[in-house]
Amino acid sequence: MSDTDDTPETRMARLLLALRSQGVTDAKVLRAIETTPRPLFTQELFKERAFEDSALPIACGQTISQPFIVGLMTQALKIDRRDRVLEIGTGSGYQTAILSKLARLVYTVERYRTLMKEAEARFKELGLTNVITRFGDGGEGWPEQAPFDRIMVTAAAPGEPKALLSQLKPNGILVAPIGKGPVQVLRRYTGDGHGGFQVEDLIDVRFVPLLEGVAKEL
Repeated sequence: MSDTDDTPETRMARLLLALRSQGVTDAKVLRAIETTPRPLFTQELFKERAFEDSALPIACGQTISQPFIVGLMTQALKIDRRDRVLEIGTGSGYQTAILSKLARLVYTVERYRTLMKEAEARFKELGLTNVITRFGDGGEGWPEQAPFDRIMVTAAAPGEPKALLSQLKPNGILVAPIGKGPVQVLRRYTGDGHGGFQVEDLIDVRFVPLLEGVAKEL
């Protein structure tokens, strides 16, 4: 492989082709992924792998999600530019940054203060002005800012996330991994406008569990 075949641009092009082949076909979502520099959100040790379609470790024992999963979950939300989106689990901030390019406002909650501070620095570096952060218990959502048009949960809830569903607009959409085991199902809840939900199981996924409270860090 020549040097010109291994530039960040060609690596990104290969990643986008891989995502399309797996079913991430929304042009706006692909453009958001293309214009979000994943290396910025990865640890120094893993920067050479930033364009791989794989999850990578970050601080606090967490991960930056596989680009395919990021793309699929974002696509499943069907975000409109006018939407206010709640994200549970900021992590590295990679998914947040992609959401910010599609929505009017993104409210994101993280239980690890270290991760939150690092993500906030990245948002500032990228000039993202429509992201509002909160250090807190993601399972509780953000009641003061509810209702939301869309909610994305990036940690596995053991069962139906009732507290979060209660913060969704009547016709809103929530996407979350659901399940207690090492493998969960990615589930989409679409409000029917009358207090009920249409529920769709999308694919099997592997996420860290959604934990109560905030993390105690040294």
